[in-house]
Amino acid sequence: MQVLKFGGTSLGSSKNINKVISILENQTKNNKVVCVVSAIAGVTDALLKAGELAKNKDTQYIKAFQDIQKKHLLIVEELKPMHNKEIQSHLKDQLGDLKKLLDGIFLINELSPQTTDKLMSYGELLSSYIITEVIREKGIAVTRKNGQELIITNSNFTKAEVKFDSTNKQIHDYFSTAGQDLTIVPGFISKSERNEFTTLGRGGSDYTAAIIAAVLQVDTLEIWTDVSGMFTANPKLVKQAHPISFISYQEAMELSHFGAKVLYPPSVQPVLFSNIPIRIKNTLLPEHEGTLITNNPKYYNTEKSPATGITNINNIALLTLQGGGMVGVPGFSKRLFEVLASQKINIIFITQASSEHSICFGIDEKDASIAEQVINETFKYEIETFKIDPILVEKELSIIALVGDKIKNHQGVSGKMFSVLGKNNINIRAIAQGASERNISAVIAEKDVKKALNAVHERFFESNTKQLNVFITGVGNVGERLVEQINQQKNYLIKHHKINVRVAGLSNSRTMIFNAEGLPLKNWKQDLAKGQNASLSTFFDTVKSFNLRNSIFIDITANTEVSQLYEHYLKESIAVVACNKIACSSSQKNYSLLKELSLKYNAPFLFETNVGAGLPIIDTLRNLMASGDKIISIQAVLSGSLNFVFNNFNETTNFHDVVKQAQIEGYTEPDPRIDLSGVDVARKILILARESGFEMNLEAIKNESFLTKNNLNSDSIDDFYNTLIEDEAHFQKLYKSANQKGCQLKYVATFNKGKAHVGLQEIPQGHPFYNLQGKDNIVLFYTQRYPEQPMIIKGAGAGADVTASGLFADIIRIGKN
Repeated sequence: MQVLKFGGTSLGSSKNINKVISILENQTKNNKVVCVVSAIAGVTDALLKAGELAKNKDTQYIKAFQDIQKKHLLIVEELKPMHNKEIQSHLKDQLGDLKKLLDGIFLINELSPQTTDKLMSYGELLSSYIITEVIREKGIAVTRKNGQELIITNSNFTKAEVKFDSTNKQIHDYFSTAGQDLTIVPGFISKSERNEFTTLGRGGSDYTAAIIAAVLQVDTLEIWTDVSGMFTANPKLVKQAHPISFISYQEAMELSHFGAKVLYPPSVQPVLFSNIPIRIKNTLLPEHEGTLITNNPKYYNTEKSPATGITNINNIALLTLQGGGMVGVPGFSKRLFEVLASQKINIIFITQASSEHSICFGIDEKDASIAEQVINETFKYEIETFKIDPILVEKELSIIALVGDKIKNHQGVSGKMFSVLGKNNINIRAIAQGASERNISAVIAEKDVKKALNAVHERFFESNTKQLNVFITGVGNVGERLVEQINQQKNYLIKHHKINVRVAGLSNSRTMIFNAEGLPLKNWKQDLAKGQNASLSTFFDTVKSFNLRNSIFIDITANTEVSQLYEHYLKESIAVVACNKIACSSSQKNYSLLKELSLKYNAPFLFETNVGAGLPIIDTLRNLMASGDKIISIQAVLSGSLNFVFNNFNETTNFHDVVKQAQIEGYTEPDPRIDLSGVDVARKILILARESGFEMNLEAIKNESFLTKNNLNSDSIDDFYNTLIEDEAHFQKLYKSANQKGCQLKYVATFNKGKAHVGLQEIPQGHPFYNLQGKDNIVLFYTQRYPEQPMIIKGAGAGADVTASGLFADIIRIGKN
């Protein structure tokens, strides 16, 4: 004999009910089958709603009843049974009784727990009748056996406790003589020993099926629902969640207790004692193997992950009883739990400080007010005498739980879990881990649940693939190349580096677009052109509201206002990658603040492209410093744009045209005056000085400009270009002077003994800077370890592609962190 249970959206429509009937037809070909059914999807909630409306004297209960009636009659109509009229007539009689019950509730203005159980029983009674009558027409010998005649309970209404001696006898006696191939049993409903209508609690149809399966000693209990088994996490919140092939009874109970709705926790107990496996199957995909719940060791291997799944419970209130008067005084816990038990308040989570100074516990948020009231009343004397504080209540919280039988045998599981939560700015309010070490639970803000589940799931269940959620401001020349590189390298990074880079937001100066699931990059330019109006504050607010794990803000602008938002991103544990040099060359106070915030909130702040575009200059400097080396001096050509200009300027060209060409090719800032004035180079040497451990401000750097006063006093970019034409003789004079000495003109930055200088120099032959071609940069680090022969870094220091590559490299650094 087999026991099957159907529920969820498996019974949500005539189409799905036909699938149920098809499964039952196949199963009855070789076995006798007991089929336990839930109410049609949504009906139990609809019944409770109708009852509440009636109790509150709201005539809308009639409309709620009519919706319930319409749903059932429509399903029968769509199933097209031959005896449609007879079935509809019988349903209308049952529905008429339901209407009378609701009318009675309306008249007396009361809905007691006992009446609630009678009201809710209609859902399973109606669904089981429909399925029985439709399948009977398939020629299958089928009987409907009312679960109220099999399951005997006490009188604890809405969640009755089963009397197993009498229940087991009823089930055994009935099925030992039943000759039919198929028995349909409405789940969830039961009767007390005094013949009162009772129910087994929400999800109780699973429990009904498990009780019957245990008595009949079937090979496997099959729970058919609308998902393909138990998942590693809620697939509605974690897209990468996947079905679990095998899981132990204990793991299944833990996951169910902490929110996995596929299985009702008490349903495991009856079959656990009999060692009967449970198979979770998908009615809509019956060919899928689903999840097998068993303790049989043959299904497990030594390579199984220590964690089996992660789940959550929302709407949690955290209550804390604390005070010095609790220390060393027996009886506080007893009094606390007794008063909660007297109010039938279930404690979901509990932890206590070893100092006995406080007890912290989690309950359903709806019970928080009454719990606060009765606890404060119980401990009134202690509160008034200042031995303890009034109970502290925190709401809008959730519990997440990492579950697995092998957690206790693996070191560092807790560390990995809490580390990944910390890196994503998820504050942990309380922690609990039982002595069995089968689950690690943490209380967090409800708003952080999705991010927490995804971050922990990624760490334990996704082959260590790390998803980075990128938000880019400034998608001009460099930004466009970066998006193209991300799109091109996406699969390579996943395969070879286990990093999944997902662009979730893009903005230029006019428009911006977002998608928390990742923007499709195929036509991103067209999508951006149709986006909402750009706003720096709205961009930040959206990134913050998405609350995605491993978020990275990328600034590819030269905008001061954008740089001023870095601290806000870092405070939300959102990493910042900056091409913009303004923040790192701002005041020493602001630079130090950003560094401190990066450490405090565990949010990387990377700006490799501030100096040398894609060259690893800052990274190399940081490695030197981290290894204990010290900088003696730095000599560098740090402007790819100026190097390009002076490498292409001679007596046959004019200075204006060369500068214009550099701007067109993307080597200069949008405002070329920043480059030619030396300000850009001064910012770069300032950043290197700071990264070398020196405190300095931009004003302290000596800047000897080669521009004329006419150039420096220009009012606009166009005006600046006009002054370059006017002062061509000045630039030709500079070139002639260097050429006559056999020198090359290079704009050089130096840092030595805490002082920095930038300016145009005539570089003689033999100097490392002399043959620097095109837009290349070069840096010479003289250190304690390299005092005479410096460490040299040389290469392309400007251009959209190399700058984008540098930004991309910073993104990958974060992914590998």
